[in-house]
Amino acid sequence: MKILVGLSGGVDSAIAAYLLKEQGYDVTCCFMRNWDSYANNDIEGNPTILEDTCPQEQDYMDALAVAKHLGLQLLRVDFIKEYWDHVFQTFLNEYEKGRTPNPDILCNKYIKFDSFFNYAKDNGFDIVATGHYASTTNIDGFNYLTRAKDTNKDQTYFLCQVNKEAIQKTMFPLGNLIKPQVRKYALDLNLESVATKKDSTGICFIGERDFRKFLTNYLPSKEGKIVDIDTGKVVGEHIGVLYYTIGQRKGLNIDHAAGPWFVVGKDVKKNILFVCHQTKKEWLYSTSCIVKDVNWILPQDYNIPGKCTAKFRYRQPDQDVYLKYIDPKTVILSYPQKIASVTCGQEAVFYDGNICMGGGVIEQVFIDDVDLNEKILMTYKEKLNGKH
Repeated sequence: MKILVGLSGGVDSAIAAYLLKEQGYDVTCCFMRNWDSYANNDIEGNPTILEDTCPQEQDYMDALAVAKHLGLQLLRVDFIKEYWDHVFQTFLNEYEKGRTPNPDILCNKYIKFDSFFNYAKDNGFDIVATGHYASTTNIDGFNYLTRAKDTNKDQTYFLCQVNKEAIQKTMFPLGNLIKPQVRKYALDLNLESVATKKDSTGICFIGERDFRKFLTNYLPSKEGKIVDIDTGKVVGEHIGVLYYTIGQRKGLNIDHAAGPWFVVGKDVKKNILFVCHQTKKEWLYSTSCIVKDVNWILPQDYNIPGKCTAKFRYRQPDQDVYLKYIDPKTVILSYPQKIASVTCGQEAVFYDGNICMGGGVIEQVFIDDVDLNEKILMTYKEKLNGKH
């Protein structure tokens, strides 16, 4: 069986490749190059070059060192245009609407388990493998996506939009390991380039850079009012409503009024950011949401449970929800116990025990059947009218 391993230059994919080789598989590695500031400026037609670029070349050199150490071939493939078209442009379009997308989920959907998956098939490979912390469990001939042993690192949340056909032909060698074991493997193997390498954080095309500063290259900042939703008073100025997310507490720069303050809503057209004080956090809570563009990683005859759990952001503890199936791409999730900071544009991911059933994009958020953001806008309008 020929396996193509996505080798990123990090410790996880390095040990995934090692374990598969030790198990006797015919292993080839491949480094995906998805972002390039020069190439992407050419795509956009903008000659401006960003001062600091994504450190993918160092990652490639680390991947090359790992492959050489393990005695494995390393291929290199560019998906720069695909990444720009399907990940980055979607990311920007969602931000322009005042929503908060998850580019890691988009990358898995369109690049790692689509472009890369098809590249593997076209070049004669039977299976792809990655260093994700996830597992598959075969039941009656179907490979279900299931949680990893390391619950702190489990990445099924980010895999929720992967096509179920790709999951059938994917291996996750780290599914039964915890992160300290993975690092120990690397140290024992003398993989110096990755053994103690810091885990990648943030978004690939942003990396360790300042998020807001990066976005201003593509979405110009526009200062506006920060309004306390409970009083209708202006409590500060923001640099652009697009750069803030629901539930955000840091970076609001409301210095003259005691905090903490939390972002609870936006008026994108009027460029107003709404916040509430710590003592009024009920504005963050909702009781239901509509989820669209749902991807199911399930066989056709799977009985989707009405009561299950969901995650509305990575690392969030499982939340009890009631799932109402509307159509193959749309569900309504209800949670009468109330949940904070459920955010439009982010992903809701559904679980039946350890099985990740799939997920979709949060389209609307409600408090007792009233659209939460509309309620915020209406409350502000009423307070303005009450002043005159």
